[in-house]
Amino acid sequence: MLIDSFIGYLKVERNCSPHTLRAYAKDLSSFKDYIARVDESLSFLNIDTDVVRMWVAGLIDDGAAPSSVNRRMSTLRAFYKYLCAEGHLSVNPMHALQGPKCRKKLPSFVKENEIDELLDTEEQKEGYAACRNRMIMLCFYSTGIRLSELVGLDIGSVDMNSSVIKVLGKRNRERIVPFGAEMHEQLQRYLEQRGHYATGECSALFLSSTGRRISHSAVYRIVNSSLGGVTSLKKKSPHVLRHSFATAMLNNNAELGAVKELLGHKRLATTEIYTHLTFEELKRFYDKAHPRAGNN
Repeated sequence: MLIDSFIGYLKVERNCSPHTLRAYAKDLSSFKDYIARVDESLSFLNIDTDVVRMWVAGLIDDGAAPSSVNRRMSTLRAFYKYLCAEGHLSVNPMHALQGPKCRKKLPSFVKENEIDELLDTEEQKEGYAACRNRMIMLCFYSTGIRLSELVGLDIGSVDMNSSVIKVLGKRNRERIVPFGAEMHEQLQRYLEQRGHYATGECSALFLSSTGRRISHSAVYRIVNSSLGGVTSLKKKSPHVLRHSFATAMLNNNAELGAVKELLGHKRLATTEIYTHLTFEELKRFYDKAHPRAGNN
């Protein structure tokens, strides 16, 4: 009951995505099962901070990564903040609780020469699927949009005259993202083929083999397969192309604030991780090339 009420609040008041709602519901159901195992008389409304501490310690003992523990704690913080605001509780058991420290990982990215190789190779292939797949890869790399944003694009999202796309991001925040001459040319080729291939009244920009809006999983497979031919990165996802876009922009002297707006980040601190990434890349070049770096 309380979980359903909270999920409804997140959906209506916070405009959370279906993926986020499922994650919150899963975390809360897992925690509910945990407190029932500790003591059948316990519930969301009568636990104390010590129960939460025991739960956190158990997760760590079971080998959960700090990032995973902190994500689950974030779910509980939001949940108990909601319960207090709704008058179900007067004392928040999450108050002053801190999660384990995480070592920040720099995001993976594909190098510019690897992207060039990929797009050059894809250009030689023929047929609708090949044209669409190259368009998908180019769209990710040219605009930095997210997987869900790409899947959600409609024909009407593209303004060919102004060379911009209208993107609906997280929490239904809309932004306008420009694209360059190469993507403009590829879009023209793709739209011609899509026009011959499309069936019905589907408004989606990217279509599956059945003429419907392409799925998230299908796009993921396309990206994973395409990147597999040019990079040895373990992670070969659409988000890697988003990281690659941001890194390429900053490596070519784009302003951090501009990259923030293009990516649709709410806070500049989220974008700043890419400045650390580009610095790490420069440091690798330095350590490898400079005769006094001490690593030769």
